[in-house]
Amino acid sequence: MSSLSRSTRPLVLLAVLWLLLGWLDASYLYRLASMALVFGLLAASANLITGVAGMMTLGHAAFYGVGAYTSALLSSQYQFSPWLTLPLAGVTAALLGGLTAWLTRRLVNVHFAVATLGIGQAVYVTLLNWVDFTRGPMGITDIAPLSTASPAINLGLVMLVFLLCYLVLERTVHSYYGNALRALREDEQCVAAMGLDPAKLKIQVMVLGCFIAGLAGALWAYSTRYVSPGDFRFSESITILAMVVIGGLGSLPGAIMGALLLTLLPELLRSLGDYRMLVVGSIMFGFIMFLPKGLIGEYSALRVFRSHLKALEQS
Repeated sequence: MSSLSRSTRPLVLLAVLWLLLGWLDASYLYRLASMALVFGLLAASANLITGVAGMMTLGHAAFYGVGAYTSALLSSQYQFSPWLTLPLAGVTAALLGGLTAWLTRRLVNVHFAVATLGIGQAVYVTLLNWVDFTRGPMGITDIAPLSTASPAINLGLVMLVFLLCYLVLERTVHSYYGNALRALREDEQCVAAMGLDPAKLKIQVMVLGCFIAGLAGALWAYSTRYVSPGDFRFSESITILAMVVIGGLGSLPGAIMGALLLTLLPELLRSLGDYRMLVVGSIMFGFIMFLPKGLIGEYSALRVFRSHLKALEQS
C-alpha cells in the first residue's frame, strides 16, 4: 500500500465517523466522540514519551492541565480566539515539558517517573489553591466553543487537530529520529557511544509530546466549556498510562485504540451503575494478564510498516 494511502487512511475513517454521527444527529454522541479523540491525542503523546523513548511519565495530566487552563483563561478572561489559544496552549505545555526534561535529564527509569509524579502533583496543587488566578476548586466556566455554528462543526475541528497531530506523530515514530528514540529506550549509554546526546533527545521528545498534550487540553476545554483541577489529578495520569499499556507500548495505533477502549467502555456499561467501573477494572486486569504486549504490539506495528515500505520499493 502506498505512503499516500497509509497517510489518508485516518482521514477516511474520521470522515466516515463524522458523517455517521451527522446522520444520527445526537449531541451526546458528538461530545462522546470529542472526548474519545482528546484522550486519543493524550495517549498518543504519552506513547511517544513512554512507549517509544522509554521515559516513564506519571504526571502527564499536568501538561494536559496546563494546556487546558491556558486556553480557558485566555478565552474566558481575555476573549482570545481559539485558533490563537490552541498553539499557545501547546507552547505553554511544551515549555513545562522541556523544563522538566532539562531538570531531570540525568535521571533514568523509576527516578524519572517519580520526578514527573512530583511535577504533576505540583501543578495540581497550584491549580487547586491559586484561587485568584485559576478560581481554585470552582473551576473556569464560560469558555467559548471552537465554533458557534453547530456541534457537528465543533467535532469536525477537533478531528482536524487530531488528524494533524496523528500525522506528525506517525512521521516522527517511523523515521530515523524514531529509531534514535527507541535506542534511547533500550540503552542510553549506547546512544551516547553512537555520537547522539541522550539529554538532548529527552528534552526534544518531552517538548513534542507535551506540546500535543497541551493541544489535547485546549480541545478538552473547548469541548466541555468548563475545566477544574479535578480533571487533572494523578488518577488521570494513571488512566492515560493504562491506555498506552493496553494499546501496546510503542505502538501509535495501539495507544489510540487503548484510549478509545477506556473512554467508550465506561459509557457503554453505564447501565450497570456502580458496578461498571468494577467491570472496566476487571477487563483492564485481563488485558495485562493475557495480552502483555497490548492490543497492537510495537513489533507487530513495525512489521506492518516495513512490509508497506517493501511493497512501495517494489512498485
